[in-house]
Amino acid sequence: MKIILKGALSAEDSLLAAEAGVDADIVSNHGGRQLDGVPATLEALPEVSDVAKGRIPVLFDGGISQGTDIFKALALGSDLCLLGGSASWALAVNGQPDVKMVSNILERQLWRTITLSGTASVKDIPRSMLGVRKIGTGFGVAEL
Repeated sequence: MKIILKGALSAEDSLLAAEAGVDADIVSNHGGRQLDGVPATLEALPEVSDVAKGRIPVLFDGGISQGTDIFKALALGSDLCLLGGSASWALAVNGQPDVKMVSNILERQLWRTITLSGTASVKDIPRSMLGVRKIGTGFGVAEL
């Protein structure tokens, strides 16, 4: 049986999970519904993925609504993106056909973004594509 940790938001969480033998790590804040002060998953992702890389796969859960969101998560170290929210909305509208349609749209958007970025493949997306900077040095994703 595989054990996957959901809710890792720090390097410490990820390190403890890897040391405990967890099979994968899901960066998730449960949609911010439980605690409104927790970090956004995209902000927590670089710290978690830096510690987990080479130890356990990192899955990203939270706010994927466009192919560019997937691109950002992959650039910040995710190995896989979960599409629960997008899939749930599509399922509610028209069932399985709309889930497939949403999946196809996200895939096309992701590949268009990869092509426009000049990146060769999903595994080659560099963080530098996002203009990641330290807090207080300009616009971009805050580096934790």
